[in-house]
Amino acid sequence: MKTLLKPILTAGLLMTASAGLAAAPAAAQQAVQGIAVVNLPAAMANSNAYKVAEQQRTVTYKATFDQATTRRDQLQAQLKPMYDKFQADQKAKVATATLQQEAQQIQQIEEAGKRELNQLVQPIAMSRAYVQEQLEDKLDDAVKIAAKNKNVTLILDASNGGVVFAAAEYNITQEVINQLNTLIPNAQLVPPQGWLPREARQQQEAAQAAQADQGRTAPAPQQPSGR
Repeated sequence: MKTLLKPILTAGLLMTASAGLAAAPAAAQQAVQGIAVVNLPAAMANSNAYKVAEQQRTVTYKATFDQATTRRDQLQAQLKPMYDKFQADQKAKVATATLQQEAQQIQQIEEAGKRELNQLVQPIAMSRAYVQEQLEDKLDDAVKIAAKNKNVTLILDASNGGVVFAAAEYNITQEVINQLNTLIPNAQLVPPQGWLPREARQQQEAAQAAQADQGRTAPAPQQPSGR
């Protein structure tokens, strides 16, 4: 079932997906002929656990948000006169070498600023990934229970563009949301110390396994021959 869920890298994608949730009447949530469609990102984004976590994060990580906002404003204030000078020099047809030097300086500050801001908001990104993973861990069970409740034997994924049209009565996304709300009423907001997202853990495990295999296949050191 996890093949139905495409990777969600940011919370923005989840929020965008939530807008695609059809507001079908409750009476229309009965699937027809054992076939149904579901929007898994929308189901996650509309679950109580996800929405509460989004609200709590602005409070729990307020200092981080404020620090990142302050630093972003400082960078913008630093760059604005540089932008203005570059544009003025362009109009004045300043030497190309000078323009290139100014553009390069602006680019360097922008890239360094992006790296700095990404580092500042890393705790927020990790919190979002942690909440998302908790929901993903319950998503298979939620879909299976929803399918059983609706007598569904075939589910199509409406979030990957494979479904061109489906009438409201085929959509069981709300049922999946209901089951997620039961299976995971709340999600832990702050990841434990040293926690890594699933993809990073898998990469780490693969690297460790490759290192172990390399150690097992390495030739044994040769013993000096006696005379």
